[in-house]
Amino acid sequence: MGNPLVTPEERFTYRHYRSWPDEERWELIDGQAWNMSPVPMTRHQALSGKLFNKFYNFLKSKPCRAFVAPFDVLLPAGDEPDDDVDTVVQPDIVVICDRSKITTRGARGAPDLVVEILSPRTARKDLNEKMRLYERHGVREYWIIDPGNQSIQVWRLEAEGGFDGGELRETIEDRSPVASRVLEGFVVDPAELFADIV
Repeated sequence: MGNPLVTPEERFTYRHYRSWPDEERWELIDGQAWNMSPVPMTRHQALSGKLFNKFYNFLKSKPCRAFVAPFDVLLPAGDEPDDDVDTVVQPDIVVICDRSKITTRGARGAPDLVVEILSPRTARKDLNEKMRLYERHGVREYWIIDPGNQSIQVWRLEAEGGFDGGELRETIEDRSPVASRVLEGFVVDPAELFADIV
């Protein structure tokens, strides 16, 4: 279920992370290593491709940029060097509007919008540890795409610094579109997103 690597005596940083084999996928959350293998399933990849394409086309000639995993996002605690950062995640899709956060290796600092597509292995982490992590670091909008339930849920950062209660759209019960508040004019129709996804 996307469990962390159990080594309580060791705290990992980006320095360790960069030395691990390229064919393995890991994330670091507060120094704890989480194994992301195996490769995502077909439905996950199809949804990621459709949604990324939508973001990419919408953002043409706009200041924000969209990136798709694998793409390292470093979330530093302060101004420590990259090698000392102990939180590195690979969201399925990120949108970054402050281009100074984009680096040659990925990004440093909270994206404006993060999309995670649930899989049986990572769902618990995406809905718990990563949600709290994104909230704490100031991600302005967090989207969860659930292929099994064919639903989209969006949490938005409130002025007080925490996520709101989340807006849920399910293709069976609620066919109304989901609109981003971070990207004005960006709308996703759940029925269209999940159409032809096997």
